[in-house]
Amino acid sequence: MKRLKQILKWIYGYKKIYATTVVLLIALQYFRTLTPLFLTHIIDTIFGDEPSALPKFITALFGGDTVQEQLLIVALVYVMYTLFRVTIIFLRRFINAKFTENVAYNMRNTLYTHLQDLSFTYHSHAETGDLIQRCTTDVETFRVFIGEQMIEIFRLFFLVSLTIYQMSRVNVTMTLFSVIITPIIFLAAFIYFSYVKIIFRRVEDAEAKMTTTLQESVTGIRVVKAFASEQYEIDQFDKKSQTYLKEDFRLLKLMAFFWGGTDFIIFIQYAITLSVGIYLTTTGALTIGGFVAFLTFIGMIVWPMRQLGRIVGEFGKTTVALDRIDEIMNNPSEHKDDSTNTLDIQGHIEFKDVHFQFDDDNKPLLRGVSFDAKQGESIAIIGRTGSGKSTLINLLVRLLEVSKGEILVDGVPIHQINKKHLRKNVGIIMQEPFLYSRTVYDNIGIMDQKAPKEKVYKAATIAALHDDIGGFERGYETIVGERGVTLSGGQKQRVAIARMLLDDKPVLIFDDSLSAVDTETDIQIRRALNKYWKDTTVFIITHRITSAMEADKIIVLEEGKISEIGNHEELLKSKGLYSHLWDIQTAIEIDLSDLEKGDN
Repeated sequence: MKRLKQILKWIYGYKKIYATTVVLLIALQYFRTLTPLFLTHIIDTIFGDEPSALPKFITALFGGDTVQEQLLIVALVYVMYTLFRVTIIFLRRFINAKFTENVAYNMRNTLYTHLQDLSFTYHSHAETGDLIQRCTTDVETFRVFIGEQMIEIFRLFFLVSLTIYQMSRVNVTMTLFSVIITPIIFLAAFIYFSYVKIIFRRVEDAEAKMTTTLQESVTGIRVVKAFASEQYEIDQFDKKSQTYLKEDFRLLKLMAFFWGGTDFIIFIQYAITLSVGIYLTTTGALTIGGFVAFLTFIGMIVWPMRQLGRIVGEFGKTTVALDRIDEIMNNPSEHKDDSTNTLDIQGHIEFKDVHFQFDDDNKPLLRGVSFDAKQGESIAIIGRTGSGKSTLINLLVRLLEVSKGEILVDGVPIHQINKKHLRKNVGIIMQEPFLYSRTVYDNIGIMDQKAPKEKVYKAATIAALHDDIGGFERGYETIVGERGVTLSGGQKQRVAIARMLLDDKPVLIFDDSLSAVDTETDIQIRRALNKYWKDTTVFIITHRITSAMEADKIIVLEEGKISEIGNHEELLKSKGLYSHLWDIQTAIEIDLSDLEKGDN
């Protein structure tokens, strides 16, 4: 019942079209079982004196005074009957194809949409290659099963049932001998399923690991080449590929044993049917036409029964795929029970005694963080690596949830604000921005695709990028390579800044996103922001003192706590971590300046 529910929940909206497919399939199998009876009619009725085994709605079409006329009419009726069957086959396949493609389309979109709604924590632990495989390969596995194998189940059931019915009308004794070995095939299929499901899980896991290795290697190809580690990556992929090969070969061996064994059983069934048929025919208990029909009927039973193994194998593979898909779908959306409050955000941010600890950590990352950022203020956050700077921002936009304490936006606790609305009003520029393999213009304008060119150019100017773009051979129409590989680190960061500036937001966050630009460009960008975005609350997470020194308020984080807070002059006088970092960085700049003078 669990498996049935897994399948039905994806095809529920298409049950009428699927029922139509099944009805056509039943009709098709019934007409297929009549095919051998045409030959029986010719042998036993036209050339003999036995009553026809064909149903009356077909024999009513027969006639003729001579044998030649009767044969000609039977041939014509058989041609019309075949054309009718072909028409049903076409309709069934057409409707079935429409059904399966619609189910797969809905399944892919539902799965992808749910992935978008899963939490930041989930995506932090998930493997990209594995998720891609679940959204593509696993969905395709299910599509093939419901389109081919699940239909095959109905076909097998009705074909075997109707065939046995037609056989019993010809000769009951012969029918019993013709199906005597079918229980053994059922048992073999059951044993096969119990093993194949386990192996399919191993194959899927091995393939997912191989895909992840490939995806990571190709994505990081610049790093691979920079460190000349191509051979290491080749060896890693070969290792994962060998594991996949080993598991896949184990599956192929099991399949070979099953197919070979069932073929042997089927040949025994043919031998029994042939032997009994000859005996009954020679004793007069079975007509020649009936014997010929049974030779065809037996194929309609044993070969579909043999297909049971394929169905069982595909069912095992599909259950694994559905379990993997359900592992995603069973994770709750981060927007479940979310607030519907969409207040008009101005930009006043308050942290009140905020604590945070990761679930897999044994100590808190943030402890008692409290500060107030008024609308239009610029707040710089500095601190050593791992002090919790980026975590503060993730908490602000609810990518992570506070363990204790409260964050307020314009006096409203953030858990009372709709997450998507909150994030739309907070612009974040990451240290490693993601750029699409499109033009520079498209990458900037992606936030507002209807924005006029003048607005795009203005955003690029504020981000100190407009002059750089003017130097490109094709200007704003220059194609940016995948993930922006054709641009420098600073240019990529400035494209990301321009992209975010295209859409007016009351809160802007620079998450170490000025680290790849020189000090002069850094100052130019911040002064342009002060000019054009003076009412915007700006957070600057940085290691560079020169990026923080002009901020209205500077927050120094040490071991998850605020150790200092104030402006540049105040913190220099306090002789704490900020003053220490200032002395180190200014000393380095002086040393570098002396070196440059010496070189000159």
